[in-house]
Amino acid sequence: MSFLFGSRSSKTFKPKKNIPEGTHQYELMKHAAATLGSGNLRLAVMLPEGEDLNEWVAVNSVDFFNQINMLYGTITEFCTEDSCPIMSAGPKYEYHWADGHTDQLDDETLFPSKIGVPFPKNFQSIAKTILKRLFRVYAHIYHQHFSEVVQLGEEAHLNTSFKHFIFFVQEFSLIERRELAPLQELIDKLTAKEQR
Repeated sequence: MSFLFGSRSSKTFKPKKNIPEGTHQYELMKHAAATLGSGNLRLAVMLPEGEDLNEWVAVNSVDFFNQINMLYGTITEFCTEDSCPIMSAGPKYEYHWADGHTDQLDDETLFPSKIGVPFPKNFQSIAKTILKRLFRVYAHIYHQHFSEVVQLGEEAHLNTSFKHFIFFVQEFSLIERRELAPLQELIDKLTAKEQR
């Protein structure tokens, strides 16, 4: 899946980025994990009081990347050059496998992990691009590989991960509605209960 994970033929997946222990972002990550445990995903995605929005978006983007990396890793044998020459999410939505490998999450100038190092001015647009690409991976998995996900008993994990992702991008308006179209029905279903 070169558009996000490097070479498509590569069968090895590694957790993308570890947030160093002892850093403020590590504490934020622990906070996110603790609020997730409450079961209320709408609450879990909200910006903690007094925290920096960029830092919160960065920590969560890394977390979603690691989650989707793991989920995609379970079905990688079913997603090959032959079976998926085009990365699609149903007949109307085709995405391009990106060339080359730019790993923005590990770039300290874009995703600084040290306290006091400022985020670049265009950080929000960088994060939006990364999250849009992560959404496309979810969309591809749901449209092309859901039967394999079910076979592997991963659907609850996939649904929870995706629901958390959607609440997060909705909370901070990080993905345009038209981009979400391939999974709009599922999004409506997953979020309906929480809107009442």
